[in-house]
Amino acid sequence: MSGNGEREMTTPSDELRDPVARDAANWAPLVQKLQASGVSGDAPNLVDGRRLVGPLQGFGQMWQKTYWVRLSGSDATPAEIMKVWRARFPEFWPRGNRFYPPLAGLEPGEVALFSVSTGPMRLSSGVLVLYADDESFTFMTPQGHMLAAWVTFSAFMEGGSPVAQAQVLMRAQDPIMEISLFLGAQKLEDRQWVHVLSFLARHFGVEAIPETRVTCVDPRRNWSQAKNVWHNAGIRSSIYTLGAPVRWIRAAIRR
Repeated sequence: MSGNGEREMTTPSDELRDPVARDAANWAPLVQKLQASGVSGDAPNLVDGRRLVGPLQGFGQMWQKTYWVRLSGSDATPAEIMKVWRARFPEFWPRGNRFYPPLAGLEPGEVALFSVSTGPMRLSSGVLVLYADDESFTFMTPQGHMLAAWVTFSAFMEGGSPVAQAQVLMRAQDPIMEISLFLGAQKLEDRQWVHVLSFLARHFGVEAIPETRVTCVDPRRNWSQAKNVWHNAGIRSSIYTLGAPVRWIRAAIRR
């Protein structure tokens, strides 16, 4: 852990190489294609049949982003913080963005869906819960997500105070999303996680401003993955929205 409150980045692939590091029961089983079953709410499901895509399979520049907040004065343990964060994850999201957790909770192997506002557009996709234990959990993105990423949420003690952290290792999945990131989507994502951590801290009675560290890990673009645009969440979400009248008519006919 570095002196600025940031944990050293540990990727899922690092831990897979060390079978002693984590309990196998905390990892999602190997899946070829995602199936979002038992998701609460009326979420648009655009992830069924999609494969998982990590940062190595993305298109854009690779970024490591770390957001953390110190809960000074709180006597909450890391395990208590993570228990609340996992159980009430949607409540900490910004207004207008929706996260639909699986009915089984954020457990390894479960798929959650979400819908977020990015200016004039709404994007819908989902995540797989790749890993979860008492003090951390990790999401991995599917084809069509805006990012090819691992997102790890964790809590730990530093200097006698608990710290909550969100850490992202990511690339834009396709050229369209790469352009979007440079036109402002990067800042939107930063504001989202700062908001989440601020409201998580407030839940524990702490008013604090989260800190952010952003590092470009690889400035190159992975042109062999430009084909990911076929699964682009923005395009698919627009098609889904335009198809709403057709779905309504079909449902009426069935009734």
